[in-house]
Amino acid sequence: MLHDTQNQRDARGLAIDRVGVKNLRFPMRIRDRDHAEQSTVATVSLAVDLPHHYKGTHMSRFVEVLHSHGHCLTVADMAAMPRELMKRLHAEKAHAEFRFPYFRAKKAPATGAEGLMDYGVIFEVNAEGKKIDFVVTVEVPVTTLCPCSKAISARGAHNQRGVVTFAVRFRKPVWVEEMIELVEASASAELYSLLKRPDEKFVTEQAYDKPVFVEDLVRNVAVRARKHKQIRWFRVEAENFESIHNHNAYAVIESGKAK
Repeated sequence: MLHDTQNQRDARGLAIDRVGVKNLRFPMRIRDRDHAEQSTVATVSLAVDLPHHYKGTHMSRFVEVLHSHGHCLTVADMAAMPRELMKRLHAEKAHAEFRFPYFRAKKAPATGAEGLMDYGVIFEVNAEGKKIDFVVTVEVPVTTLCPCSKAISARGAHNQRGVVTFAVRFRKPVWVEEMIELVEASASAELYSLLKRPDEKFVTEQAYDKPVFVEDLVRNVAVRARKHKQIRWFRVEAENFESIHNHNAYAVIESGKAK
């Protein structure tokens, strides 16, 4: 019989908030609004709490729970996983995080040339007792044009690419595409993977006509999030990769709506 070191007693009296595995890559399927379903690959992190009297957890059980769902995860699998971890590891709390690229076909605004845009998506599921907390986050690249630069310059204005990280809790599920579109509508202009010269003219002029500071960007997202009937909590973070400064501009708004 092999000795179970993890179940030995620990005398230091320190509970551990989270212990588990990180950076496992696993295939998954997710419904999308445009094409019914798409396949992608998630980077997975799984964890549980550990009482003070246990020396360690059983790392192999995390991987067993993940692989018990077959060769491809679904959203239902991900939502159920923390409770499975609690049961298998005799824990009171469990955490599961799934990070994956999400692709959308986008047509250029003037020529209609089509290309694929990728966005970062995070599903985070936490369980404690009978409570389940599900947070969906999208990472959306955008274009912003500086209102101050436009106001003081005789020729043009500086613009830059930025990333908006938009996290929500919801009453009823919200499409990832809805979240992406909400963010893109709040910026100076959207990003595209394929642009011809007429498209570049359209996008740069659109951005010039709609200048936004990083502060404007998070406020624009927050206003739209507050109006969305299914969003009960949100956090929006914007970071601009400044084109003429040796720093990035940054702003955050959290919640703004009662849970």
